[in-house]
Amino acid sequence: ELYSQLIDLKDNNEFEFLDGKTYEEMYRDARACVDLCHRDGVIKDEVARNPAKYVVKDPNMVPMLKQYKEKGIKVFLVTNSLWTYTQDVMSFLVDPEDTESGDWTDLFDLIIVGSCKPAFLVDPRRDLFRVDKASGQLTNTDGVYEIAALNPNGATKFLEQGNVFQNGNFNQLAAMLDLDGKAITGEQILYVGDHLYSDVLRSKRTLGWRTALIVPELEEEMKTSESQKETNEEIMKLRKLRETISVKANALRLLPSNQENDEQLETLLDSDRKIKEALVDIVGSHHKAYNPIWGQLFKAGYEDSRFAYYTANYACLYMTKASNLRYVSDQRAFRTFSNPLPHNSATE
Repeated sequence: ELYSQLIDLKDNNEFEFLDGKTYEEMYRDARACVDLCHRDGVIKDEVARNPAKYVVKDPNMVPMLKQYKEKGIKVFLVTNSLWTYTQDVMSFLVDPEDTESGDWTDLFDLIIVGSCKPAFLVDPRRDLFRVDKASGQLTNTDGVYEIAALNPNGATKFLEQGNVFQNGNFNQLAAMLDLDGKAITGEQILYVGDHLYSDVLRSKRTLGWRTALIVPELEEEMKTSESQKETNEEIMKLRKLRETISVKANALRLLPSNQENDEQLETLLDSDRKIKEALVDIVGSHHKAYNPIWGQLFKAGYEDSRFAYYTANYACLYMTKASNLRYVSDQRAFRTFSNPLPHNSATE
C-alpha cells in the first residue's frame, strides 16, 4: 500500500523530488525503510506497549491448541520475533487461566524465536541456543548431536532442560519433534504460516512439509462471492455465449464466401461485439465489488492471479485463521482433486 501511494504521488506530480526517482528506486527505498522498521524495533515496541490496539484475540486459538495437544499431537511455534516480543504478544493472547501453570508456553511442545525464516528452512548449519524464559539469556546447545547423545528418548530429555530456543534450523526442529525415537519426516509436519514465500513456499518446496496458508482476506472474499453469485453466473453465461458464437463464426469462415454466409457472419460478429461491450461493464462492477482498485484477490481478469497460482501449488490447505483447525479432528484427511484440462471436456 505504501508503494502504491508513492506511485500515485509520482504519477500526479505532487512532489517534485519524486520526478528524479524511477519506480524501481522508489520500491527499493520503501522496502529498505520497512525492513529497517522491523529491525530497529520501532514497530514491535509500539505493539508491545499497547497490544490490544494492534493484536486481535481469537477465542478459538487456545481451545484448538489444547485439542491437538490432548490427542498427543506435538505442537510447535516458530517465529522470527525475539523472545521479549513473543512473550509480550503471547501473554496478551493467552490468559493465565488458560493453562494450569498460567504459562502460555505450556500450550507448545517447543518454541523457537528469532528463527530468521526463511534461512531457518534452508540453512542446516545454523546453531541452536536455549532461551532462559525469566531473563532471556541464551546458552549454547549442540542441537541434534546433543539429542543423539541423550538417547534413548534424547529429544524428551533435551526439551526437559528447557523448551524455548533461538536461531536453529529445520533439522534441529525435526529432531526435537521425534516420533518413536526417530526425527519426523516432512510429510508428518503441518506447518501453518501467513507469509506465502517465507513460510509456505520454502517449507513445501525445500523440505516437503505439509503446509497451511493463513489468508485473512479470504473471509471477506467469500462473503462477496456469495453476494455476487448471480452476477458471476451472468458473466459465465455471456462468456459461454461468446464461445458459441466464435465456433459458429469459425465454421462460416471455412465455407465459400457468398452473400448469405457473409450476412450470417456479420450478424454473429455484431452480436459478439455487443456481448463484449456488456461484459466490460458487468465485469468491471463485479471486480470492484471485491475491491475498488485491485478486484478479486484470487483473480486477475478471467485468469487466476499470481497469488492464486502460488497458493494452489504450494499450500496444501489455506484458511482465514489457524484456529479453523479446531473444527477438524486429528484423523481428518484432506484429498486433492485434479482440475480438468481443456481437452478433457471433449471426452466427457
